[in-house]
Amino acid sequence: MTDQFAKAAHYTLIAAKFNEPVVDGLIEGAKKALRANGVPEANVTLLRVPGAFEIPLAAQQVAAEGRTEAIIALGAVIRGATPHFDFVAGECAAGLTRVMLDTGVPIAFGVLTTDTADQAFERAGKKPGSKASNKGADAAMTALDMVSLLRS
Repeated sequence: MTDQFAKAAHYTLIAAKFNEPVVDGLIEGAKKALRANGVPEANVTLLRVPGAFEIPLAAQQVAAEGRTEAIIALGAVIRGATPHFDFVAGECAAGLTRVMLDTGVPIAFGVLTTDTADQAFERAGKKPGSKASNKGADAAMTALDMVSLLRS
C-alpha cells in the first residue's frame, strides 16, 4: 500500500525517443500505475531524450534540481547484429546507478534490454494476449516503494 507521502511526491519519467512505439507503452504503464496509486497527474513530469544512452545525463540534471522525489527511467535497447547493444545497455545502467548513488534520488530502472522487438513489445504491454507485466508499471511501483522506504 502506498503511503500518503509517496502519493504526494513528485515523479519524473525520463523516456527515450528511440524505439518510441515500445517506450510509449512503458510510459502509459508507468502513468497508469502512478494514477492507480493516488499520484495526481500534476505530480508527474515526462522528459523525452534521444535514446537510452542519454537517460543518465538527464537524470543527473533532474536529480540535481531537487524538485523530484524519484525518477523513472524508461527505454528499450534491443539486441542487434553489432555490439552496440552491450555498450548502450551497460552504460545506461551504470550511469543511472552512479546518479542514484551520488544524489540519493531513487531511480527505477524501466529500460528494457531484450533480444528481439517482439520481446520488447510484450514487456511494454503492446502485444495482444500477452500475460507479461508492463515493465513501465513495474518501474513506477518500484519508485513508489523507494519513496516510501526512504521517507520512513
